[in-house]
Amino acid sequence: MTNKSFLRKQALSQRKALTDEETAQLNNKLLKQFRTLNFSEINSMHIFLPIVKKHEPNTFLFIDWLAQNHPSIDIIVPKANFSDHSMSHHPYLGKADLMENEYHIPEPQTEEIFKGKIDMVLVPLLAFDEDGFRVGYGKGFYDRFLSGTDAKKVGISFLEPVKRISDVHLGDIRLDLCITPSRIIKFEI
Repeated sequence: MTNKSFLRKQALSQRKALTDEETAQLNNKLLKQFRTLNFSEINSMHIFLPIVKKHEPNTFLFIDWLAQNHPSIDIIVPKANFSDHSMSHHPYLGKADLMENEYHIPEPQTEEIFKGKIDMVLVPLLAFDEDGFRVGYGKGFYDRFLSGTDAKKVGISFLEPVKRISDVHLGDIRLDLCITPSRIIKFEI
């Protein structure tokens, strides 16, 4: 068993060591797995936007693939409020509407808020365990958001799961599944 602080440092180090070529290969493998999901009941999908400097999975590949293959799915993207660690949710209007915030997170500039039901959430993470619990950057943005939705929670990870995160808290929200470059892991809840 390993704690979140250790896993966070380890994952950041592993991602930082990836070359651009390795990152591109992993992203293509993630997309290949993502394309196998069943989208028949998905009308809206919340997708995190990647922090390129931190070698996060390139979710723009997913957005572009969905636009071509499932254009009826509404794409929703978050905007962080760092004063209260909440997020607002906005329709994705394209890259031209995005601007990086001070933490290098691309965020929508539109003031329009998505008010519909979200069917699936792609959840960022640094590490996750075999029970479906995840380690993020530690601010709780996604745990707060996910606690208020019954959307399918899908983690995206370059890395395979660890056995168990030792310091899971009551407010930590479990994933329904996690996509890795080699497979999709479904968690029994």
